Amino acid sequence: MRYGATPAIMDISIDVHTDFVTSLIGPSGCGKSTFLRTLNRMNDTIPIAHTTGEIKLDGQDIYAADMDVVQLRARVGMVFQKPNPFPKSIYENVAYGPRIHGLASSRAQLDAVVEQSLRRAGLWDEVKDRLSDSGTALSGGQQQRLCIARAIAVDPEVILMDEPCSALDPIATAKIEELIHELKGRYAIVIVTHNMQQAARVSQRTAFFHLGTMVEYGSTSDIFTNPRKERTKDYITGRYG
Repeated sequence: MRYGATPAIMDISIDVHTDFVTSLIGPSGCGKSTFLRTLNRMNDTIPIAHTTGEIKLDGQDIYAADMDVVQLRARVGMVFQKPNPFPKSIYENVAYGPRIHGLASSRAQLDAVVEQSLRRAGLWDEVKDRLSDSGTALSGGQQQRLCIARAIAVDPEVILMDEPCSALDPIATAKIEELIHELKGRYAIVIVTHNMQQAARVSQRTAFFHLGTMVEYGSTSDIFTNPRKERTKDYITGRYG
């Protein structure tokens, strides 16, 4: 993938499994977030971005001409670095996706989807009595869990998380990490993180990126305790980053 004539990421081949959380680590500017954004074609919104190669979801190339990008982004949800709830009620934040995708045929069905999504995001007990309050009135950690509830309300297959805890305090971060652990197995989860301890805590597979290439990919325990490549070892031990 390149921006104009400038290569951003190249020669990357990776499998993302439902059974594992996959973390992407590496120094700033190495291509982690750019790669993450190729997985649901978010880079399409950048006029100079150009992608080559294949990314397959259930065997179908997501960059094929007949791919419905709106449906793709329902199947591959995304949670951003900074919580970004809609300026709507907590209920409407979660109900928005199911409503526009026609996933609920009645108000009762929509109520059930909202409750289930908020429960899965570990937020229901905190907000069930104030669903009409604005989502932007929640704390930062609650807003991020609301964004996760919004992503899972359309029943995606994959959830992408771009440094979801970088704007949060340690307590809120711990809740998000616990939530990632609970969602594992239900969705394929890919998380970009600068925090190597976080990658070690939440993921079972880790890919190390450097200068636009994927240097090494394998089980998280192997990457952190027995990396095969010298560049990986140097990054893990803090020689650069």
